[in-house]
Amino acid sequence: MPATLPDGEPVPATGELPDGALAGLGERPFGFYVHVPFCATRCGYCDFNTYTAAELGPGASRGDYAETVIEEVRLARRVLGDRAPRVETVFFGGGTPTLLPAADLVRVLAAIDAEFGLAAGAEVTTEANPESVDPASLAELRAGGFTRMSFGMQSAREHVLRVLDRRHTPGRAAQAVAEARAAGFEHVNLDLIYGTPGESDDDWRASLAAAIEAGPDHVSAYSLIVEDGTRLSARIGRGELPMPDDDVAADRYLIAEEMLTAAGFSWYEISNWAASEAGRCRHNLLYWTGGDWWGAGPGAHSHVGGTRWWNVKHPAAYAARLAQGVSPAHAREVLTEDDRAVERLMLELRLSSGYPLAEVAPAARPTVADALSRGLLSPAPFTSGRMVLTLRGRLLADALIRDLT
Repeated sequence: MPATLPDGEPVPATGELPDGALAGLGERPFGFYVHVPFCATRCGYCDFNTYTAAELGPGASRGDYAETVIEEVRLARRVLGDRAPRVETVFFGGGTPTLLPAADLVRVLAAIDAEFGLAAGAEVTTEANPESVDPASLAELRAGGFTRMSFGMQSAREHVLRVLDRRHTPGRAAQAVAEARAAGFEHVNLDLIYGTPGESDDDWRASLAAAIEAGPDHVSAYSLIVEDGTRLSARIGRGELPMPDDDVAADRYLIAEEMLTAAGFSWYEISNWAASEAGRCRHNLLYWTGGDWWGAGPGAHSHVGGTRWWNVKHPAAYAARLAQGVSPAHAREVLTEDDRAVERLMLELRLSSGYPLAEVAPAARPTVADALSRGLLSPAPFTSGRMVLTLRGRLLADALIRDLT
């Protein structure tokens, strides 16, 4: 979630949506995203909408946060009305959601269930830093209805964690996975970052090996992106650290694919691998396949039926609006059919299920043929009418998608 908000058209104080957005409500999967913007410390690479205790300022507090979010859940129910479907996925992201007491997270989840109803077998995930949970809090989350944990491991090498300003020790993520399993969590993800300045191939292999050994059923691996305005960007600008290298990042991705595949994981999105179909993150799949979701919390983004909106950034402004009975939305945009078609291509082509060849615009067909001849698309699915990226295609996906759109 970027720290800056885009421009858009005003949102009614009631949060009311256009009739067209509500017309197909219930025909697509529906999820909830809950943003918890609190962090113990600010990581040097992060530009998300997050706040440490020192940065929070007056008008907002962790203690009141759960009740504030519950007010937005109630607003969502009023806006979506009787056509609101049951919630298939809930994802608590941040920040560090588990800086809140487990009881607060469970209370927010219970409010979503009370207002909308959770679908049978709903997936409920929370992100967590490894040091922000313990066996007791994990047991409370599991008993309260959470089904999936996602831990920010990033690296198993201390010097890499230090460059990223991560505070946990290298072995803590594996210990957290074990504690989550003991608490009854069947689905556990570990997030990794590759390409950090000072990281070697051996460091990256060690991180992957440690992640695999920890026993999650899902691994996400992302190339480090240097965002303007972050402490990492400033350090690189001063010459203290080298800029991450694209060729190195490509090599690291190939290492990840090799080691994760050998360990029984399969890619289902360019940066995500799961040990089974059940281990795939259904909430993220909802995003990638054009579902609907309500994003609660400061800076959170939502999408219903082609209308996208985003909340005010600061927790104090967010809380003040809800206290006044006013929507916390900052602005919105109504996507055109062309916009939605482009977004669908951009997202679905990143998936192992691919994108329907029949829906490619005629003007882009030569680009598709060229991509097939260059080995960027797999020939077997292609003959069945789907564009599916090869391993080489995954490395060049961003450029290919630009060419296709």
